[in-house]
Amino acid sequence: MFRVKEIEASELLGLMQGEPESFLLVDVRTVNETAYGMLPGAAAIPMHLIPVRVEELRNAQKVVFYCQTGARSGQVCAFLQQQGIEQVFNLRGGIVDWCRRGYAVDAGQRTSLAG
Repeated sequence: MFRVKEIEASELLGLMQGEPESFLLVDVRTVNETAYGMLPGAAAIPMHLIPVRVEELRNAQKVVFYCQTGARSGQVCAFLQQQGIEQVFNLRGGIVDWCRRGYAVDAGQRTSLAG
């Protein structure tokens, strides 16, 4: 059994402000969900596409995944650990907790790893 590493919203905010180049931030929600807003600087890879994009994630130094509440992104982290990718972190509480704390969200952002 894999233990999913989690990061708190306040820790992630600190990384975003101080070391944004030190990690990749990935939103695994659906296209319809991301239309309501995403965390600043996040790439969108819907959860169902993670298995076909594993190799893109393998070389990242550190990857933080999030979804609505942290459940799906936690599953993504566990899957990637099974694939031998260890530096993956789940945003505890997802974007719901992020917003609850009053942190910024970019509306309608549509970025990808390639772009």
